[in-house]
Amino acid sequence: MTVVFQDDYAERVYAGVLGKVIGVYLGRPFEGWSYERIQSELGDIEGYVHNKLGVPLIVTDDDISGTFTFVRALADNGYDVNITAEQIGQAWLNYLVEERTILWWGGMGNSTEHTAYLRLKDGIPAPLSGAAELNGKIVSEQIGAQIFIDGWAMVSPGDPDQAALLAKQAATVSHDGEAVYGAIVLAVMEAMAFVESDIDRLLDGALSYIPADSLIRRLIDDVRGWHAKEKDWRATRAQLASVYGYDKYGGNCHMVPNHGLIIHALLHGEDDFAQTMKIINTCGWDTDCNSGNVGCLMGIKNGVKGIDESSILPVDWRGPVADRIYVPTADPTWGISDCASEALFLVNTARRMAGEEALTPKGNAQFHFSWPGSVQGFTVTHGTGQVSHQNRALLASGAAGVRVGTPVFSPSKDVSKYFEKRNYALMASPRVYPGQTIYADLEGPDPANLYVAFYGNGDRIEILRSAASQNSAQYRIEYKIPPEAHPVFEIGVELPDGGRVEVDAMGWHGTPDVEFSKPASGSMWRRAWVDGVDNLWSFVEPYRLIQNTGTGLLIQGTRDWHDYEVSADVTPHLAKAVGIAARVQGMRRYYALKLTRVGLNGVVQLVRMLHTETVLAEASFPWRLNQRVELAIRAIGSSITGTVGEVTLTADDDRLTSGGIALLVEEGRSATDTVCVRPAGQG
Repeated sequence: MTVVFQDDYAERVYAGVLGKVIGVYLGRPFEGWSYERIQSELGDIEGYVHNKLGVPLIVTDDDISGTFTFVRALADNGYDVNITAEQIGQAWLNYLVEERTILWWGGMGNSTEHTAYLRLKDGIPAPLSGAAELNGKIVSEQIGAQIFIDGWAMVSPGDPDQAALLAKQAATVSHDGEAVYGAIVLAVMEAMAFVESDIDRLLDGALSYIPADSLIRRLIDDVRGWHAKEKDWRATRAQLASVYGYDKYGGNCHMVPNHGLIIHALLHGEDDFAQTMKIINTCGWDTDCNSGNVGCLMGIKNGVKGIDESSILPVDWRGPVADRIYVPTADPTWGISDCASEALFLVNTARRMAGEEALTPKGNAQFHFSWPGSVQGFTVTHGTGQVSHQNRALLASGAAGVRVGTPVFSPSKDVSKYFEKRNYALMASPRVYPGQTIYADLEGPDPANLYVAFYGNGDRIEILRSAASQNSAQYRIEYKIPPEAHPVFEIGVELPDGGRVEVDAMGWHGTPDVEFSKPASGSMWRRAWVDGVDNLWSFVEPYRLIQNTGTGLLIQGTRDWHDYEVSADVTPHLAKAVGIAARVQGMRRYYALKLTRVGLNGVVQLVRMLHTETVLAEASFPWRLNQRVELAIRAIGSSITGTVGEVTLTADDDRLTSGGIALLVEEGRSATDTVCVRPAGQG
């Protein structure tokens, strides 16, 4: 089969992403609860319950971040449909920050994904990293293969063959056996849902991709049989718990019981998003994982309209979410994200895999509001007003001084600390920086300006704004972010006199012109770095990096950065190697200028890291411990230049065309006072 790009393909992907996120946010507050406890403390789940339990709605979660991160291995490997499990495993090592991002870091033999990560880190490639022969049957058949699978299906519209192939390669990085079969079933159903709406036909198609004698096949057959005889979902839930319950399977969260609940909810949900969400969440067990998978499938199958409208149980699923999601990884580009942005990435991944041109809505604006109801994180952040979506644009209105904005960095110090307590850290960098220009394409009769909100000294919230403009026709306003505005955590539109304005698109362009150093007080400047070192101290030097084994990176910036120069002072203390990096795309994708040793001789090397390190150029440089040096890398197109003292190294390499910056330390300690990023050619 081949992929099918229907006219509404992009919108269906958006609905799938939205359904996934809604499902995770809905089920997350009571993850792991039994049906009996849910009934006793919450009753039937007919909408968000986070307020009842005193937790935030918008959270970091492995189900979301893993789903939208590991599929990026396709882009990293030339959009090759024949991508291997080994290549996807390499993406794990690149995007994960050990003990901090995406996974439940429960330890060897306890967390399946952590076990697989440790295998990969020790040089055991996928699929052996997830194999039962190495990790045991119980560990290898937990639920994780299923919870991360949706992205691989959404890049395979109407092509179950491709979905099954990709799902198997992705699942076997960390899982084996029945867990892989369950992941394949779900991926095939989601791929087919782009062109087929009947649940029974989706199941029939999916079952043809797994062994007839598998436990997952028997489970699905049993659940379908129970549903055919008994339409009361509570009665069939009890049958499922009796035959395939948690007491029958080992580990913390086995695939089989939870896969059974997914099939159960889809059959009993009467093809209604809200009703299906009610059933899958009220049934309990791994509620955020199950609900996220079901929400994604229902979103793909029935589209945005199916999420918005329910004849059985009307619920405002989208308003409280406002498209907002966090995807914290070692690449800060997507730490602060939204459903439309993630959907566009998946759509363009699928198009590139098929040899098609990428979509660039509204001139490739970061905020384009192209799909029904999409607000891309924009809410009223100050004053009295409203945000709505109409005519593929954002409508902002309200009283004088109202601000309508969207997050581009961690929204508050308190929120960041909450995530750290949950062991899913919100590691992110700002999406926009001093030196870059934000813009908005507007229409409306009332004056409007652009604003940026940033953390000043002592983490004091400060606001800077452009001059107000007014024009009843379509017009553009721009604002270049000044040097003091770092870190920016929110951008948006302000109505100084009130009224209304229609935002057709909003975004930013240009190269950062920014200096990173320690302010007099506060902590958000430090949180703007993605911390990929064993320890980061800021008590004496602003950046004291300590790495016990291997290579650590302290990362900032995004893949919006292309041609620029980064410079920093670096003082090595008992270090095997130190340096700076440019075009950083994670822990194992970057260019670096580093001081190291070859034998007993000190050298400076210009290297490319793409999972393995390649030396592009090197020269003798007799560096010493405790000696401060100035390092700089300039990247312009394929020309990469590194400078230290009187030594200049050059290379021509086009493997990495964009990315952020980093400080690098290998097995030791280094110190840095200031890091600068400038447009190339400005020193």
